Amino acid sequence: MTSRSALLFDLDGTLVDSDAQHLAAFRRAFARHGIELGASEYAAKIMGASNAMIARAFLSHLSPMQQAETIDAKEEDYRNNLDEVEPIAGAVALLDFADRHGLKRAVVTNAPRANAEKVLAALGIGERLPIVVIGSELPRAKPDPLPYLTGLERTGAEAGRSVAFEDSLSGVRAAVAAGLAVVGIATTLSPDALVGVGAAIAASDFTDSRIPPLIAARCGIDAIAGPY
Repeated sequence: MTSRSALLFDLDGTLVDSDAQHLAAFRRAFARHGIELGASEYAAKIMGASNAMIARAFLSHLSPMQQAETIDAKEEDYRNNLDEVEPIAGAVALLDFADRHGLKRAVVTNAPRANAEKVLAALGIGERLPIVVIGSELPRAKPDPLPYLTGLERTGAEAGRSVAFEDSLSGVRAAVAAGLAVVGIATTLSPDALVGVGAAIAASDFTDSRIPPLIAARCGIDAIAGPY
């Protein structure tokens, strides 16, 4: 019964491969304070984290105002340098599939709303994902399950009938804790790392042949013609 089913998507690294742009923007913002940021440290401490968590991890020596200014500057830099972007392979076909089968959907992200809106518009899928849950607008962001529980509430879906798509460890943990089946999107982290924290499967993109059967089983869809 798909009316109680939803597909819930993280944004950065899941619907769009944007980690390289985020890493570059963080490096520029942190360099002003003498902080060097490596790719492995970015993957371990920043991917999927809220800006509040990132500030605590890297900018604790600065005043709260300086922390906020640094993070805001990074986000503005990211938006201003956002090149032409495309959805991860297979994402649009999955949205078409969701339309045909009456699956609700939402974006659940720790990104600021200004980033989310600009990226979704640039991808050309903003109108197809009208529900956008922002972690920083809630009492608790990922890795807490609250953002995903909020996404379920706003779509009217049940966790046991729904699927989440995530690329970060904190995001997978949040979705699993909310009771969702999770597909890990391995744009930056390894499939083993994503499965290790609870993803049912891990794929390089949405064209993976294991995704449609998982959605069908979870959402109560009897048959799928073709990839989606």
